[in-house]
Amino acid sequence: MSKLPAMSAVPFSQPLVAGTELTKIGEAIAAGHLASGGRFTDLCENWLAARTGARRALLSHSGTGALEAAAMLAGLTPGDEAIMPSFGYPTMASAVVRQGATPVFVDVEAATLNIDPGAAQAAVGPKTKAVFAVHYGAVACAIDELVEIVRAHDLSLVEDAAHGLLADYDGRPLGSFGDLSALSFHQTKNVTCGEGGALLVNDPALVERAEVIWDKGTDRARFLRGEVDRYRWIDVGSSFGASEVSAAFLYAQLEIAERMTELRRGLWRRYHEGFAQLEADGLARRPAAPSGHAHNGHLYYLILPSPLARDAFVADLHAAGIETASHYQPLHDSPAGSRFGRTVGRLVHTEQISRTLVRLPLFADLGAGSVDRVIEASYYAASRAVEASA
Repeated sequence: MSKLPAMSAVPFSQPLVAGTELTKIGEAIAAGHLASGGRFTDLCENWLAARTGARRALLSHSGTGALEAAAMLAGLTPGDEAIMPSFGYPTMASAVVRQGATPVFVDVEAATLNIDPGAAQAAVGPKTKAVFAVHYGAVACAIDELVEIVRAHDLSLVEDAAHGLLADYDGRPLGSFGDLSALSFHQTKNVTCGEGGALLVNDPALVERAEVIWDKGTDRARFLRGEVDRYRWIDVGSSFGASEVSAAFLYAQLEIAERMTELRRGLWRRYHEGFAQLEADGLARRPAAPSGHAHNGHLYYLILPSPLARDAFVADLHAAGIETASHYQPLHDSPAGSRFGRTVGRLVHTEQISRTLVRLPLFADLGAGSVDRVIEASYYAASRAVEASA
């Protein structure tokens, strides 16, 4: 196979702009309300609650903020433990540590890269208070099994659904299974406002305290609804809300979210069909095709046979003008993970995947031609990489 010449770059990620963002920001400015809690905040929260079935959706300055609030609402205190996959983003573990609790890292399933429910079950102990589950790439984790585990042991379940907006499992939206769930609207996510997130509160018993924690530990939400004659500081809290400017930008994105999702799903399918022979030839492994649910086309990856093959593969794609990315580095093997957390079991899949996974360009207006270019370049790069590392 001949080497492909370098061409204009195929970027790894690029946000799709709806075109109405500036108009909506202008409306927010004209209304004279730029802090959190304005009209666009309400519109976004109502949209999210309607799409996910959450009892309450609270717009946040970040997905990190949503996870930190979830750790507070889960009642984590010093001495408690929270089980989570080591293959995940650091803010999930950091949210637990901020409460004085200990993250307990377990392995993921090889097929989905999501938390292994058997490993989670084995990690449950007398100090366990919660389980944090990531839906990697908006492919649902073994949520039915996890729900059984948390119910059997009276634990809280927190879904890190940062990737998961408009994805579902068995007809139910991701983010609707846990007591609490966190979404992200970071620039790299399907729907974005640059930096942003949301907390989904599914347990009705947690709604009132969630509003208090969200608004600096006060009962301001009740005051604004006319339920109390003044608002006061009544609990621990922080300033988790997103500005009205961010909410205005986000609402423009939410208005086209379904169309954006379909574009991404189509590109994901094109990748998956295009790489069937690559996998059959043993050059790389594709993601497992989702079964029983619809993902949202958030990301597409290949897993190379070895770290050496992965590095060579990435180098050749970059030489061809195609940007790629790795993903999570194991939390249990990080400096902070070693300091603040502990590990249960052998994390074989986590360690192998983190060294061999490559994420490929995928964004709503990437275009079929660019996907085909990536597929063609990947065949050449994978063939050369596997041969060189044999």
